[in-house]
Amino acid sequence: MSGRTYQARVQEWTTACFPPSAQGDVSERAHRFLEEAIELAQASNCSRDEALALVDYVFSRQEGEAFQETGGVLVTLAALCNASNVDMERAGEQELSRNWSRIDKIRAKQASKPQDSALPQ
Repeated sequence: MSGRTYQARVQEWTTACFPPSAQGDVSERAHRFLEEAIELAQASNCSRDEALALVDYVFSRQEGEAFQETGGVLVTLAALCNASNVDMERAGEQELSRNWSRIDKIRAKQASKPQDSALPQ
């Protein structure tokens, strides 16, 4: 592994995988992050009803600031990984490596998804 940060290496992957319009689209990136976060919650025994209740709760509150909320995501992800006995860094490295091998499949999925939709396909 090089001395480049994980975030920088993910940027290299997104640059190789996605057109600039998708790579730099904050809304698109937020939708994909939310999808992955929901999948992790589901894999951690969070029910659909619990997830929907949390969506209602969050959207009933004042909007946060992206930098602070990013910190909150990282802290709570690390805490969830600790509780679940998941090596967060190893999981991230493994997924990034896997994604490099799936660029064609990811591009095809990106190309087939509906425009202006939060849904991935």
